[in-house]
Amino acid sequence: MSTSTTIFITLILAVLTLFTTTNTAEGARTFLVFGDSLVDSGNNNYLPTTARADSPPYGIDYPTHRPTGRFSNGFNLPDLISQHIGSEPTLPYLSPQLTGQRLLIGANFASAGIGILNDTGFQFVGILRMFQQFALFQQYQGRLSAEVGAAQAQRVVNGALVLMTLGGNDFVNNYFLTPVSARSRQFTVPQYCRYLISEYRKILMRLYELGGRRVLVTGTGPLGCVPAQLATRSRNGECVAELQQAVQIFNPLLVQMTRDLNSQLGSDVFVAVNAFQMNMNFITNPQRFGFVTSKIACCGQGRFNGIGLCTVASNLCPNRDTYAFWDPYHPSERALGFIVRDIFSGTSDIMTPMNLTTIMAIDSNLY
Repeated sequence: MSTSTTIFITLILAVLTLFTTTNTAEGARTFLVFGDSLVDSGNNNYLPTTARADSPPYGIDYPTHRPTGRFSNGFNLPDLISQHIGSEPTLPYLSPQLTGQRLLIGANFASAGIGILNDTGFQFVGILRMFQQFALFQQYQGRLSAEVGAAQAQRVVNGALVLMTLGGNDFVNNYFLTPVSARSRQFTVPQYCRYLISEYRKILMRLYELGGRRVLVTGTGPLGCVPAQLATRSRNGECVAELQQAVQIFNPLLVQMTRDLNSQLGSDVFVAVNAFQMNMNFITNPQRFGFVTSKIACCGQGRFNGIGLCTVASNLCPNRDTYAFWDPYHPSERALGFIVRDIFSGTSDIMTPMNLTTIMAIDSNLY
């Protein structure tokens, strides 16, 4: 084969590789993430707050084996969803690496410690409340417009998949934070749940105003069953009834609120994710899912490893895949895998009105 022919073939292969890579990047759906520590991928690393996961053993099973700011032993919920939709992980919006064409992948605005209410997580100080996450989202849209033009930026945002995860902290880091809290003096539990839903509705409508057109809205998980609550409120390892009852009031109201919004908007913009049932599946029958326990955290100390923070001085299990909970509050990466499986393939009782596989199929014809 002549030298000129070899060069020609090499150039053709290079062009084809570039074309394929570009098509893959352009074909992947933009993913935008808002919420709390369940979905924070590292924004709090850049903030003056104690609510952070930037030291070992966090990230022990991440590809780099280093802490990233994710409240996980490895990947978190947004990472696993990104993998399923064929996209790169979304970078924290505050990351200096989020520039140029990477803006098209999406962005993660989530901040550990926040809630629906602005007074939730006050003890964590410098975290990104929802109005601040939305301000950064507007800034993101301006940067995206500068990169691809205003019209294309609008199409990207409207066509994005959005994940919103809020609510848990409004119970554990607000209403039930102390035996008698300001909010518990103000509201009964049912009243508080209705108040949270009314405020959450405003947040979701604001997201719609800012361009969100397909939004996964996760309900609150079984807060009474997490190791942190078992350690401090449970006598024999049973789930804490008071918290479980509160969540079971809140979640159906959330589903109904998303239905009402969709009816008002004339489109299935908001999809309710039954995180409570998805978690309860492996909490009530851990062995069926290959876990040795759903009560004891892999990383922690005290009863159920549920006291305090996960630090380098904590007890640490040798095999994270056999524990449903990584730390006192957050599921392990493997447990999150089961949740993501349900998000993509769950029936209408846990994904209302449809699962993410159906959404992706429908939307492939729209965007």
